[in-house]
Amino acid sequence: MLPNGRCGARRVDDRRVISGIVHMLRIGARWRDCPPEYGPYTTIYNRFHRWSRQGVWFAVFEALSGYSGAWGSVAIDSTSIKVHRSAGGAKGGPFAQGIGTSRGGRTSKIHGLTDTAGRPRILLISPGNTSDMTMAPALIEAARGRFDRLLADRGYDSNAIRSTIAAQGAEVVIPSTRSRKSPISYDRDAYRARNLVERLWCRLKDWRRIATRYDKLAANYMAGVFLAAVITFWCD
Repeated sequence: MLPNGRCGARRVDDRRVISGIVHMLRIGARWRDCPPEYGPYTTIYNRFHRWSRQGVWFAVFEALSGYSGAWGSVAIDSTSIKVHRSAGGAKGGPFAQGIGTSRGGRTSKIHGLTDTAGRPRILLISPGNTSDMTMAPALIEAARGRFDRLLADRGYDSNAIRSTIAAQGAEVVIPSTRSRKSPISYDRDAYRARNLVERLWCRLKDWRRIATRYDKLAANYMAGVFLAAVITFWCD
């Protein structure tokens, strides 16, 4: 799935370059601090950036995550990512690059949907001040009815979300908010599996360039997320 056939100087070995990219995602250092054993740091960054722009990392994630077929019971949630000062200044403005400002400073949010094994099937990014309810429809739509049960915390409790899930013939497992006059019952035993999505964030945040966002471009940051997910859940 990796691009080839480019003209120019002799191509540095893909395995060596990808090893350098993985190393930098894990330790969170500046690209220029990449150890020389992986090759010139400019080659490491340029190939990561070029393949991010071409959608290569997402294509690899999509292929390995098994985008087709039934996923059974799924869980959705989000996690906030602190944005480093080096991530500012990209074209289009902060909002277009998935950066929002709140009392906690500048943050981004990753929204995810996991399968019954806790593996990420869908990953999206938004500004950190975007509510979970706002992004939930996009996660559900991207799943295209491949699940028969959806688990989420009470932050996703809305009539619109419940109706969307029910319209797909799936079971809704969401605790009611305290503001509901008549709480809606849910399967408490099934709800225990929601911790799988929490484990997802813990494992992804072991990668320092994921736990803190240094990339100006949302596409580059998410490319790192996809690559980290591939290695963590399908290659380890």
